[in-house]
This record gives sequence, structure tokens and C-alpha cells, in this order.
Amino acid sequence: MKNKGKAYIIGAGPGEEELITLKAIRRIKECTVVLYDRLVGQGILKYLNETCEVYYCGKEPGCHYKTQDEINEMIVKLAKEGHIVGRIKGGDPYIFGRGGEEALSLLKENIEFEVVPGVTSPVAVLNYAGIPVTHRKVARSFHVFTAKTANDDDINFEAAAKIDGTLIFLMGYRQLDNITKKLVENGMNSNTPCAVVMRGTTSLQKKAVGTLVDIKSKCEEAKITSPCIIVVGDVINFNEKLDWYEKKPLFGKNICITRAKNQSEAMRKKLIDLGAEVTEVHSIEIKSTASNLDKYLDKVSEYEYIILTSVNAVNILFDYLISKDYDVRKIKSKFAVIGNATAKALKNRGIVPEIISRKHTGESLFEDIKGIIKKEHKIFIPRSKNSRKYIKEELLTLGCKVDECFIYETIEGTVHDKKAFSNVDTIIFTSPSTVKNMIAIFGEMAICEKKIIAIGPITGQELDKINAEYSTCSECSEDAIIRECLIDEK
Repeated sequence: MKNKGKAYIIGAGPGEEELITLKAIRRIKECTVVLYDRLVGQGILKYLNETCEVYYCGKEPGCHYKTQDEINEMIVKLAKEGHIVGRIKGGDPYIFGRGGEEALSLLKENIEFEVVPGVTSPVAVLNYAGIPVTHRKVARSFHVFTAKTANDDDINFEAAAKIDGTLIFLMGYRQLDNITKKLVENGMNSNTPCAVVMRGTTSLQKKAVGTLVDIKSKCEEAKITSPCIIVVGDVINFNEKLDWYEKKPLFGKNICITRAKNQSEAMRKKLIDLGAEVTEVHSIEIKSTASNLDKYLDKVSEYEYIILTSVNAVNILFDYLISKDYDVRKIKSKFAVIGNATAKALKNRGIVPEIISRKHTGESLFEDIKGIIKKEHKIFIPRSKNSRKYIKEELLTLGCKVDECFIYETIEGTVHDKKAFSNVDTIIFTSPSTVKNMIAIFGEMAICEKKIIAIGPITGQELDKINAEYSTCSECSEDAIIRECLIDEK
């Protein structure tokens, strides 16, 4: 790359993946390289384009992977190489995020940059904890401090103790004793409400509520650790009445979806709406080999039955026919499918399947069609290269003429942030391929330590190979998976 690039300094919000802005998503998709912090929600990374380079620049207490000067230099270096650089930061870049320093380093080198504001954690985290930062007749202002150096003279505690409003301290859990002590010493009532919220808006959110006198012991009881937000003021008294987030049925759960990126969205939204944090590990990617259909185009109208065993098979088949300007009215075949999800995908193409298997297995579909299929029937099975041969082999034993075509294959996906998997409580497996690839990525032991949901018995058979304990859905559908997640919490 020879042309000078540019940089986006992007606020990703407080952690909950849907609290990122539309503009941030649009800019992230443009980036050829990104540098992200540890408080950036893992879900944000799914918006990266496939060729984007990724660098982790997390800073943890006592463990700085890169100094701020090194980060500044890296952003400048990458931009000079011609990259579109995304510097993704938790919260808002200009609220104790050192985004200003990064912008000045770019300005010094005459490199074009743009700042994308983010939803700031002092407001969002307290919202998710049921604490409004202001409230009529209770607190008409709020004041945000960085408490990382509260032992120094950076904070005027004499003024802070007399402010008639909500006090919010960021990055200050290790200074909690010092903060509460100095507020009381400077005249604040020792019974003033105080709360600490840990990892707000995520599945790790915890909250301790007390007063300036006893908040430290309340935090120890709740096993609070950094990162946290400390809040002081009477608005804390609303926390039980306005506590909407922690009342959701899947609050506190981190659920891992393992399917391909283009198949995850609907399930992810349902789980988030129920209060779960969703970790997406795209353990498989769908590689289309639809060009293999070329030699069957002239024969499609000759088959009595077309068997489709997955949603991918439906979509890849019909997308290919559309790309070839194929008139689907030529297809006189009856369709047989495995599962309700595949049936729904086919109906979306304007075709109602003749046969829908009662269970999500090839065995179930064969039982349903073997009394209908005749010996002289021609049958077409466009399927995954990785799927089982069972149906084809059984149909051949009946004397049917069977053509199969590998129109796609599942390959191991790309995982940007393996560390995020450590916080997962439950894994959802939707195919044997997802099981195999997750084991390849994380290992058998890491998988078996989690609660596991298998979409069907064939997926379960793959889990049996590693002696994993799991529950199986009553049917092959997203709704059944959601029900299984909820049953697990009762």
C-alpha cells in the first residue's frame, strides 16, 4: 500500500453489543485493520470484513500489552502504510478514553482521521443497573471523575462532597475506601447511598448497594472485582424499582452460538432480548460449490423428487438457479425436506414441500418417504460435501436412481478473540460440523466444562464421542433451542 490511509477513532459503547452506533458499524466495515481494547464487546468484531487485520491492545491493571505511546505509533504507522485504521475503544473515545491523544498523534503526522462517538458507560451501565443518573427533585446534575489516581490531588473532594448531584467514579474500585473516606471527611453524610456496578451491560454484571460506610463490605459479599463504576447519590434508591435488566429470564448467562455468521442473527436477537449475552464463535463457514450444479441444470425437470436436508442447501440451490436465469416453473419435482427450518426456507422460495420429516434426521425422512418412493423414480439430492450418505444409500437399496451434487461444504471458521469463550456458560451446537470445529479450536476439555445444547440426535452423536453431557432439543428449530435455554434456568 502506497497511498496514505486514514483512521477512525471509534467508541464501541459499554459492552452490550447492540449499544454500538450505526455509524460505528459502517466505519468498522470499511477498515482494513483494527486495534481494539479489552472492554470492547466481542460481538463488535463480527462487523469486520473478512480480510481485516486485528490487533488486541488491551490494558489491564498491572498488565499493559501496549503502552499508549506504542498504540499511537502503531495507528500512525498503519495509516502511513495506506490502511484504513479502526481504533475501537470501549465507551466513548473522548471520555477518559485517551482518544484525544491518539487524534493529536494523527494530526501531527497530517493523517486524516474521524471520531465516532460511543454510548458512554457512566450513563449506560447505571441504566442497566436500574439507577438513573438524574431524576427530577432528586438529582439535577451528574459529575463524572476518573478515580484511577484518587490518592493524588486530581479530585477536589471538598467540592465533590458539596455538589448537589450524582457522583460517578470510573476505574476506581481499588480506590473505593479512599473515595468514600474522603467524601465523608469533607462533609458528606456517611449514610449517603453508594453503589458499585461491575461489568455493566454484560452477563458478568453484578451490583452492590449500600452507603458510604458499608459499601466496601457489601462489595466483598457480592465478590465484586474490576472493572467497576462507583456511584454516589440518592438516585441509587430507585435501583430496585427500575431494575429491568437483571429481571430478564436469561440475565447473567453467556450463551455461545457456533453456527455460520449468516445464520446467527435471528437466534442472537432472541437470546439478547431474553437478557443473555451472546458470544458468537463462527466455528463453520459455508463454502459454496454451486457451480457443480452446471451439469444438472438440463436435468432438474426430470426428477420426481428433490431432497433438501438443510437451510443452506435450499438457499444455495435457488440462489444458483436465479443467477443462471433458470425458470423455476420448469421444476415439476416434489420436494422432501428434513426439519421445519428447511421447510420454512423452501416456503420462502414459494414452494411447499411434499414431505417434512417428523424428526431432524435422515432416518426419519427415509421412514416418511420409503412407502411413497417407487423403484423407477429419479431423485436429486443437492447437499453438503460433509453430510451423511445415509439417505442416498437407503434409496439405492430401493432401486431408485439417485443423483447427488455437492453444492457446498462446511469449513472451519475464523475466530478473532478466543479469550471471549472463557466467559461462556452454555454452548449451542446445531450440526456435527460445529462440534468438530469447536473441539479443534478450543479442545475437548474446554467444551465439556460448559452446559451444552444439541439441536438433534445426529449432533448429539458427535458429542457422545467426547463423552460430553448435553440436552437435546425436542425439534429442530430456533424456538426449540430457546425453550431449552429457558428450561435450563428454571
